[in-house]
Amino acid sequence: MTTFADQCTQTALYGSTDDRPDGAEWATPKSFFDKLDEEFGFTLDSCASATNHKVDNYYSKEQDSFSLPWTGIVWCNPPYGKEIGKWLQKGRNAAAQGATVVFLIHARTDTRWFHEHVYKIANEIRFVKGRLKFTHQDGTYQSAPFPSMVVIYRPPCLKPKII
Repeated sequence: MTTFADQCTQTALYGSTDDRPDGAEWATPKSFFDKLDEEFGFTLDSCASATNHKVDNYYSKEQDSFSLPWTGIVWCNPPYGKEIGKWLQKGRNAAAQGATVVFLIHARTDTRWFHEHVYKIANEIRFVKGRLKFTHQDGTYQSAPFPSMVVIYRPPCLKPKII
């Protein structure tokens, strides 16, 4: 018999981790987010819901974050499924247009998306020590069955004027 925890772990390790088997989202731990927010001062949560947004200005699934502008200082804890590369590309594009974009994602250094969008491309990669405990709508916590990392894309530096 497969337990609920086993289903969650299986989904997290091998399939999409955007939702638990019961449909609840994996919300960023508040204390973890608060430390990053203190450093960056986020102005947009680009992948959130009415119940788990970390910034007052946020885009929900229904709004389609991909079709909306990401400007200012952007926080993104995207679904960890097959479309994660699409989220990272959107963040890269936003940074190229002047935004700072900070992602919380799983540390899967063996994947194509990591090599296409993160390794030697992101301005900064911070590997998280230990395993994060994600929060669910029902107030329960669940340790991630994978390591996490923070990936930061910054706007390109302006070249100094030569006089």
